[in-house]
Amino acid sequence: MSHTWNTRAETGADIPAIRDIVRAAFPTPEEAALVDALRADPGAWIDGLSLVAVDGEDRPAGHALLTRCHIGDSPALCLAPVAVLPGHQGTGAGSAAVRAALAAAGRMGEHHVVVLGHPEYYPRFGFGRASAHGIGIGIDAPDEALMALTLDAGHPLPAGTVRYAAPFGI
Repeated sequence: MSHTWNTRAETGADIPAIRDIVRAAFPTPEEAALVDALRADPGAWIDGLSLVAVDGEDRPAGHALLTRCHIGDSPALCLAPVAVLPGHQGTGAGSAAVRAALAAAGRMGEHHVVVLGHPEYYPRFGFGRASAHGIGIGIDAPDEALMALTLDAGHPLPAGTVRYAAPFGI
């Protein structure tokens, strides 16, 4: 079932709702704790890159977060987590939040984004296999799960190992 979602950057008032969304979308509370830890990390957090998809009454139903990482020595963004309330999954809330986050990053002059996730979901946003660009990760993960995207064709993806913000523990 498709739905038209409005999107916007999170506000302080959204933090409890975002925590609830992430807790409901994942089997353990670890991802919600990760979002809180990233929010508290000044080296990772970038204001304006935590986006929510909201319903007609401005209630968040989906969330996408971009935080600072590096590919080798090049600054990049990490897309994680992406979460949608179970009752709204499959309605486009997650896609709306991801598209809004990527658009906001592009407007801020960011160039590169990586995601470690479902290889059947993220290509719809332009992500492709990171290894095809010489990008790797320091943990054991399926090659097809690490994907990368350039937001600006004038800045091709750099090669290197992804270095995540400390809260990821990678």
